Amino acid sequence: MAAAGMPDRVVVVEVGPRDGLQNETSQVPTPVKIELVARLQQAGLREIEVTSFVSPKWVPQMADNRAVLAGIPRPAGVRHSALVPNRQGWEAALASGVDEIVVFAAASESFSQRNINCSIEASIERFEPVCSAARAAGIKVRGAISCAVGCPYEGAVAPQQLERVARLMREVGVQHLGVADTIGIGRPPQVRAALEAALRHFPLDEVSGHFHDTYGMALVNTLASLEIGIQRFDASVSGLGGCPYARGATGNVATEDLIYLLDGLGIETGIDLGRLIDAGNFIRARLAQPNGSRVARALSARLPCR
Repeated sequence: MAAAGMPDRVVVVEVGPRDGLQNETSQVPTPVKIELVARLQQAGLREIEVTSFVSPKWVPQMADNRAVLAGIPRPAGVRHSALVPNRQGWEAALASGVDEIVVFAAASESFSQRNINCSIEASIERFEPVCSAARAAGIKVRGAISCAVGCPYEGAVAPQQLERVARLMREVGVQHLGVADTIGIGRPPQVRAALEAALRHFPLDEVSGHFHDTYGMALVNTLASLEIGIQRFDASVSGLGGCPYARGATGNVATEDLIYLLDGLGIETGIDLGRLIDAGNFIRARLAQPNGSRVARALSARLPCR
């Protein structure tokens, strides 16, 4: 049973294969990406952000998007999503059989200009036809707002800025909104205020948290989010990832660390922590990197390999 005031069940969206790997400078072989997704599914993940359809000129790591989606196992009950920035990306994603698309905007004008070379409003106008086409095709549209509480160029981001972007995204057809602390600077009061701003335009079960752990606040912010009823969180296996536009920003909260917290709170996720640790160790070994999850490092020596 979940702790008092907490949701009984939480949905974890695994973003490691896309958000985690996209900034790796050495190309990760397609079969390794496919194997990672397979292992995550075996661990019980049912929501996996697999790849993106951004131009390979800007994100060369995702150039094999079609091959990855063609090669992954497709068990019943698992939803595979992809980041789609424009109509061309949408058409490629549709042909590849995605179950959900992800569009994004920033809560900071400076970040929007540095990241995608246009204003917030222009970025949303770009993906409005993508949202319309996806919904007409019966494919869910998940949105994300980056720099939800802080920006590397502007500093603190007011909740009113996030609420404005949330409203615009709702108006163009976004169905679910992720609130992303992209540089990991947020603390519980700021994160709660950002989530409450999003909840003015989206229902509780269609708002999620996406917390980077740069300042060690990701799990604290998760706990604060649970206390106001948030039931969905993004996480990245072994803490893969970072932000190329924010010096020093680390990856998303490690999925293993998130599951350890949720298990301790009596919150059901359907995820096998041991198999999840195996998946994280697998990808970090292929990258020749140490595992970024504290829980994985603590438990790996005591868990059998699978």
